[in-house]
Amino acid sequence: MSPWLLVVASYLLGSVPASYVAGRLARGIDLREHGSGNLGATNTFRVLGAKVAAPVMVFDLLKGFAPAWFFPLWDASPDWRWALAYGAAAIVGHVFSLYMRFRGGKGVATAAGVFLALAPAAVGAAFLVWLAALWLGRMVSLASILAAVTLVAALLLLGHPPVEVRVLGVLIAAFVVFAHRANVGRILRGEEHRFGKKAAEHPAETTVAAAASAADAREPA
Repeated sequence: MSPWLLVVASYLLGSVPASYVAGRLARGIDLREHGSGNLGATNTFRVLGAKVAAPVMVFDLLKGFAPAWFFPLWDASPDWRWALAYGAAAIVGHVFSLYMRFRGGKGVATAAGVFLALAPAAVGAAFLVWLAALWLGRMVSLASILAAVTLVAALLLLGHPPVEVRVLGVLIAAFVVFAHRANVGRILRGEEHRFGKKAAEHPAETTVAAAASAADAREPA
């Protein structure tokens, strides 16, 4: 099969919005209108709970793992670097979903799946840091940023993967940090949501609720 067709297939697979589907099936809602508005496992957990978020996270991880691991077996190409292209396309699909008008998640779980196929030791180190940071700080955003930085360090220090894998790791880590820039601001201001605490209502939801209350107050008894 043509590697370019598999790149397209990787993007289309990465674009599948598991969190959106979960929101529709579990509660009939569009997750883009609730919580942070992000189509990722973290917002799914925040709005719908762990039982719904867990399979979403697994699916998002597999969206990255499957193209990077299996597609090279089907492309009939001797160049292993196509695996990088497939993984990168899946991540782009998750972040800019074709089915969601190019909106999506921040790509952390899908990127973890890609590197689980390409550099599993580095992912193991990053996952341990993610768990420790989440346990100590109870902020998923901070844990994700620290895990991304750890992934880069592990790629440089563990197993000596090819330079192309390291470069992709640096690019993905930089994107993860950039995607969480708003979270960094909230962390510095002490306003970031902590795991285990009820999240504040999304501003749009608060506005709608306030407008509904005002309308009710104007209605005659």
